[in-house]
Amino acid sequence: MAVLQAARAYVLGMPLYLAKSWGLNRAIFYAAAKRGFKKVRLPRRPARTIAELREKPILKAKHVQFLGDEAAFITEVGGKMYFTIGGKPQTEEDFRRQIESRFAPIFDKIWKEALEIVREFAPEILLSQRGFFNEVYKPLRDELAEKWSKMVEEANKSVE
Repeated sequence: MAVLQAARAYVLGMPLYLAKSWGLNRAIFYAAAKRGFKKVRLPRRPARTIAELREKPILKAKHVQFLGDEAAFITEVGGKMYFTIGGKPQTEEDFRRQIESRFAPIFDKIWKEALEIVREFAPEILLSQRGFFNEVYKPLRDELAEKWSKMVEEANKSVE
């Protein structure tokens, strides 16, 4: 989830460090949602047409940032904005430690593939929380998890 969400955010125009924060944040959010956490109320996004979302997919509000129709809390740390859950910001170092390290030594190859996959989908799908989950993540998660795990395993064998 984290890699595809980060790729989605990057393709929609977030700087790489913030896209990685978004990816990790959304992975944590969905894992918590799957376990049945109490839903946090985010401010409602301003009503915008798909054309307006396409023109400006990233919208900042007080303590919240929207990516299309999906919102996450933000905070500033050391002069940079990061997404946050439970008061803990998800930094690019957190992404490196929790996500990239799982795909070592071939994270760059996996990242490139994730970008290619995300770019195949229409902006309307990427701008929609439900559309992204149902059309991109859900159909591909098992296939990519298996494929990427095998790629890491093979890469690690060739390093030994």
